[in-house]
Amino acid sequence: MTSSNGSDVATTPTDPYNASSRELIHHNFDPMGAYFNMPTFSDKGGPGQMVPGEGSAAGKKSGGPDDSLNAISIVQRGNLKSLETTLRRQWRMGQNIVLCWSCDERGVLVIFVPHYFLGNYCADVDTTTDQSRENEAFIRQLISGERRKTREALFEISARLDVSPTFIKLDSALSEEPQVLQAVEQVIKRYGLSYVENRAVILFDIVDFSLYTPFEQASQLNSLSYSLNSAYNKLLAQGIEINFARTTTGDGYYIWNRDFSPSANQDLFVFMLLVVADNMVAQVASKGHTVPVIRTGYHIAGHYELYQAEGVNPSVFSYIVGDVTIDLARMLDLAKANQVLIGDFHCEPARWGSSTVKSISAVSAVTFVNACSRMLPSLQGIQLSGKHIDAISCRLTEGAGADGDSRPRRFRIVDKHGLSRFAYNLEIEIDLAGRKLALGLDQRALPAGIEEEPIEAPSREPIEAAPSAEELFDDLAGLLKKNAPNTMSED
Repeated sequence: MTSSNGSDVATTPTDPYNASSRELIHHNFDPMGAYFNMPTFSDKGGPGQMVPGEGSAAGKKSGGPDDSLNAISIVQRGNLKSLETTLRRQWRMGQNIVLCWSCDERGVLVIFVPHYFLGNYCADVDTTTDQSRENEAFIRQLISGERRKTREALFEISARLDVSPTFIKLDSALSEEPQVLQAVEQVIKRYGLSYVENRAVILFDIVDFSLYTPFEQASQLNSLSYSLNSAYNKLLAQGIEINFARTTTGDGYYIWNRDFSPSANQDLFVFMLLVVADNMVAQVASKGHTVPVIRTGYHIAGHYELYQAEGVNPSVFSYIVGDVTIDLARMLDLAKANQVLIGDFHCEPARWGSSTVKSISAVSAVTFVNACSRMLPSLQGIQLSGKHIDAISCRLTEGAGADGDSRPRRFRIVDKHGLSRFAYNLEIEIDLAGRKLALGLDQRALPAGIEEEPIEAPSREPIEAAPSAEELFDDLAGLLKKNAPNTMSED
């Protein structure tokens, strides 16, 4: 098959399929035309508008993406543009997605599948549970990290999935230059589905948001948005640049760091502390309901990332959905005003610097927070409301264990579905020009430990007749009233 732009494409027919995008969340992502340092074009031939990314500096440092992209030759830019044009046509408004690719001396080999294919492949249908889990693990590994495969590996993947590769002919062979391969990776990911194993995400949720007038709601969202931008600028002045993304949840924001550097999750943690502090200072100085009272959650877990169709083109916004977003939403369902919750996670050790050596062991949330707190003295001198931060510290709320030793209190959160999650309470202290600020909740505002009820010995009374249907319904109703669906208690 020859496309209208002259590219040879081998395709397989796919059936249309409707997918719901409910409960997905998105972040801003620069269009590929901007990535190549050239304009994008709509189907009508007009240049598209670049959508700037959030949390990115106005001027890039020397050696950044702009410098490397300027080194891409005209020939290779033509290849990239031709590749994206063909991918967009075969993408078919989201009907198909790209899994991986490989270089070919005459062009590029890619594996296209219908967007519902992966769900069917991982579903436990006519296979054992173990086989279904192996399939899901295989897909997650396939769509994680770099998408480029060797020619042999690509055909092995094709055989396992029982799909034929698609060949896209280019005017010349792709260069092996790092900037060219990086650009191809970005194009492929825009037309595919990605999985991120561990990423930190923050949820800022406005308390009682629905009770305010529309004008007050707009003011509160704008105030919280300003706190995000203010915290970003303050950290940038300290040499910490956070390439953060945000999306509104209606009554707050999800925030995450696009970068995957060794310090990305730790930088986002510090960013959260400054946002909470800026918001609290604004609350004290405000009148009425223009500044929100928030509750905050920080968690690290996995998620999927994809792009939605807007008209005939993929959106410049990517969407994420997965364990990390679900856990955060359930954690904050029972959080109190001004509370800061930290999820119970395991992640890479907190590290700062340019080292690319990865640790073979993961650390707990407790160790992670302790490591982050040790870098907070570097934030001294940052201004909040015109006053300098003289000192800042954070800690997880502690309590005495059964052995008498003090350790962080871990809380069990049971959601409306009866599923349990664990979280820690974070306390923040700031010395602002001699004035002490305590952020988060202290011991007195937290739920106390729940004593276990004694188990009664089984009764030896004679067995009575079976209860009637009405009696069974009454007993069930009583159980439903007795077991509250949402609870938070100390673990």
